[in-house]
Amino acid sequence: MKVAHRLKVGNVFSFQRSTDQYPRAGYAGKVVSRRAFLGVPFASVSIGACSRRGSPGYRGYAFVANQEGRAVAAVDLQALVVIRHIPIEGAPTQILAARNQPAVYALAPEEGSIFEIDSDRLTVKRKVAVGQAIGMSLDAQERSLFVATREPKALVRVSLDSLRVESSIALPEIPVQFAVAPDAKIAAVSLERSVRLIDLAAGKLGSPVGESEFGSVCFLSNSATMIAADRGARRLSLYDAPSARLITHLPLAVRPDNLCFNSDGGQLFVTGDGLDAVVIVYPYNIAEVGQTVLAGHAPGPMAASASYLFIASPQAGNVSVLNVGTQKVMAVVAVGSDPGCVVVTPDDQYALVLNRRSGDMTVLRIERIQPNRPNPAAVRTVIPVGSRPVSAAVRSL
Repeated sequence: MKVAHRLKVGNVFSFQRSTDQYPRAGYAGKVVSRRAFLGVPFASVSIGACSRRGSPGYRGYAFVANQEGRAVAAVDLQALVVIRHIPIEGAPTQILAARNQPAVYALAPEEGSIFEIDSDRLTVKRKVAVGQAIGMSLDAQERSLFVATREPKALVRVSLDSLRVESSIALPEIPVQFAVAPDAKIAAVSLERSVRLIDLAAGKLGSPVGESEFGSVCFLSNSATMIAADRGARRLSLYDAPSARLITHLPLAVRPDNLCFNSDGGQLFVTGDGLDAVVIVYPYNIAEVGQTVLAGHAPGPMAASASYLFIASPQAGNVSVLNVGTQKVMAVVAVGSDPGCVVVTPDDQYALVLNRRSGDMTVLRIERIQPNRPNPAAVRTVIPVGSRPVSAAVRSL
């Protein structure tokens, strides 16, 4: 939950799902670049266009939610410059990019609104009021946007065609985090003292399947197993999703504050309070805890490429790089002040690190990371993006 897996969903719902859980079908219409669509409306685009000639880069944009700046920065990942700050009527804390349509969604939780940004025009297209929210998630088919709200206490479904609320399931307590299964038939929500499964087709909330201090929840790619991060007992609790029965508890050396799957979903990485380490869990078949690997200082949010896991250490201002194959930390890269969210581009070329205090984004060139040595060459550039960047999503062109 790739909680967001990724799911995966902080940190407001930062869990990231594995990319193999989502269909790769292309957008039905031709995706036109912003420059082709609009011409050259301002100078920064023409400068970026010149800098792209003959230079490597990712053909797409990184959209960055600036919480204190009340805007979304659009970063051209070929030119490696901010080409527009898109004002938001609120303080955005989470951003999601659609794969099959030119749309990006920004959540302003305190204002209770979601803003749809046209990723070709780089302007706000529509918005919808959902109530004071804790997080949002796209379903795998990109038909609906699910939002958990604390006022009112509910799980809300928003139709992406109309961008209107089409249903709402009342919750008995304030939600903490939530996840939607890849098949979009079941959701899981952690509440103040329990975790519950929701039948989305019937709109029915199930009975508590566990009672403790839960945080992140996520599903395996087959939608059959739900994993709940039991922060109170410092363990992962695995449940059979169709029957809502407990499969097992996996005790951990850390409090499960952050979860991240590797690219194929076969390994689940956990960081949190208690130890300067990342715990590696094998969630399929007979679920078990593999290794606990020392990694960074007070390690926090993570993101995975095909070969590496990037672990942010906010207090130390660096990112530890763990080789997924050898399960060893191979490098530590200095990035910026208070690094939080980490995002890997779909081609595994760049790892993008948002530095909340310094207000910038460090771009790491993954192929330049060298084991067991200082890695200044791995830093492709540092881009000022705005005030307190907290979430990012990459949209291909």
